[in-house]
Amino acid sequence: MKINKISSHGTVDFAAEELKKYLRMMMPEGGDIKISYNPAAEDGFRLGLMQDFGLDVSDAEFADLDDIIYIECDGESGIIAGDNPRAVLLAVYEYLRQNGCRFLYPGVDGEYIPMKKTVPVSLRYKPTMRYRGWCNEGAESQRAMLETIDFAPKVGMNVYMLEFRVPTYYYDSYYDHNLNTENRPPEHITGAQVLQWKRQCEAEISKRSLQFHDIGHGWTVDSFGIDSMGGWSKYDEDSLTEEQKKFLPLINGKRGLFFNKPVNTQFCMSNPEARRLFVRYVCDYAKSHANSDYLHIWLADARNNHCECDACRKKRPSDWYVILLNELDEKMSEENIETRIVFLSYFDTLWAPLEEKIKNPARFAMLFAPITRSYTESLPEGGLTKQPRPFSHNHNIYPADLEENLAYLPGWDKNPHGSNIAYEYHFWVHQVYDLSGVYLARRINEDIKAYHAFGFGGIIEDGSQRSTFPNGIALYTYARTLWDTSLSAEAIQKDYFSHIYGRDWEKFRDYLGELSEALPFEMLEVGLLLMTPGGEEKKRAMLTRPEYTERLMRVRDVTARGRELIKEHYNMEERVATVSVRLLERHADLCDMLADALIARTRDELGKALDLFERARVEFGKYEAEIERYYDHFLYFGSLATIFNAPAEKDGQAV
Repeated sequence: MKINKISSHGTVDFAAEELKKYLRMMMPEGGDIKISYNPAAEDGFRLGLMQDFGLDVSDAEFADLDDIIYIECDGESGIIAGDNPRAVLLAVYEYLRQNGCRFLYPGVDGEYIPMKKTVPVSLRYKPTMRYRGWCNEGAESQRAMLETIDFAPKVGMNVYMLEFRVPTYYYDSYYDHNLNTENRPPEHITGAQVLQWKRQCEAEISKRSLQFHDIGHGWTVDSFGIDSMGGWSKYDEDSLTEEQKKFLPLINGKRGLFFNKPVNTQFCMSNPEARRLFVRYVCDYAKSHANSDYLHIWLADARNNHCECDACRKKRPSDWYVILLNELDEKMSEENIETRIVFLSYFDTLWAPLEEKIKNPARFAMLFAPITRSYTESLPEGGLTKQPRPFSHNHNIYPADLEENLAYLPGWDKNPHGSNIAYEYHFWVHQVYDLSGVYLARRINEDIKAYHAFGFGGIIEDGSQRSTFPNGIALYTYARTLWDTSLSAEAIQKDYFSHIYGRDWEKFRDYLGELSEALPFEMLEVGLLLMTPGGEEKKRAMLTRPEYTERLMRVRDVTARGRELIKEHYNMEERVATVSVRLLERHADLCDMLADALIARTRDELGKALDLFERARVEFGKYEAEIERYYDHFLYFGSLATIFNAPAEKDGQAV
């Protein structure tokens, strides 16, 4: 075999190396495979742009955004192409998938590579969703970041977002081993180290020609010399100058930081000087970071906290936001900056502007972020029946489900702005509330289909880079459904579980289904009800329902049967299956510990429940280093803390 590169591009070079690597693994005695650059080649595997082969790409509205793959191969040669360099890489991975390869977790232990000869593949395909993406969250190690970037295109994703100018909060949460210092002493790292690591991530994203989406929160303070690098950590407000304070929001008669947290602080958008400084700061960043395909220009990460000065009150926050975006677009156009912009419909900007219009829709995409929704249901089959609540400056009540969130969308859709992209939270705290993985996978499949029906161009997930515990069914379902929304949750589940658990996969599926019933998602998610008025009372009423005690009492019986199944399959022929089965062993330990704490909570024995929860945090933390590639200890125990009224801070960090 030989591989000829028809097109000259770094990602095509990388695609050729990936094809060679996995073909060698599939046929380890098949000899070396030579890679050459030969635009005139007519034999071997030919890799390149569809345009260089004279193939039609007219169904791509934007060639740099819309991926089309083309594969026409016999058993040993043929064309593997895409309409852009990234799509060539995606085509290689799809060719391998069609030949039986599976990428099931990030990292080498997540690969299923059969030993077999290749078979013919004939395929031309354009993925259903334009934006198929991931964004960093949780406690992140650099190893996990690099492996997840590598994994993304292997399962068909094409977008990677790095939130924050310097994401020290996420890295500190891992390297300081927050919520697990009893077992792992802190490893302090500097902001300079994190900045270097972010650049390394950017280089790996560029190597694969993934769409790079950058920043998000922080602009509202960084623009005025107030450093957002600490994330949600508190800031010394005494260090602010009077000049800086005049740009900050007036709330309850005082200008300053919102609860001393820069990232949660808005700015006085009616102040033209503040907007000028904001625009100048963004333009300067865009010029020096030309590798950012999209800059996410978000406001603060908090709600009901916009400026209350007389001028700001004359318009909705979203009207001032559009004024700011238009001024930014004008300045970027004046300075020949082509970077695209994403703005955010989130908390108070769910309510669309009443007066202002985006002047240059081609520059923008809107990110629709329904952070207050419950994940106990998707969109009802009957469609939308709910109406938006009235807007009330700094006294808004936010939607509680996907249907009500989508009721706000028509207001924004009256204002042309390019694509709608959903920013979803399945892999934030909600993945923790599904201790089986199978519940959330079904919800993801339903949600993606709902978004597609509403004309969304895709989804970016806010999620931990370690979101595959006890398995990666939810993540795999996310990637496969974005690629092809016609796929059912059942078909994806069979494909995934049959590769990670082998011929007895149905027994493992049934075991996880029993656990899902015994550890109800809707009960664990109730901690988020604290975000609504009267939440504490609602939480207590929900958690102390007798039916939950009865269900939780079954957990240890279910895990006991599961341990027998695990023992029977402890050493499997495929490495990925061995890893998957042994993850279930540790997972059973966690379920047992949490069930004991939750039973006490349902009996309203709050002190006992908190003690058992803290014991579980420390005891299970002993296994973190063993399984950390798959499991985010900080995210798990931080997300469950509200159920037990655990302290809001640990080791000086917010939980």
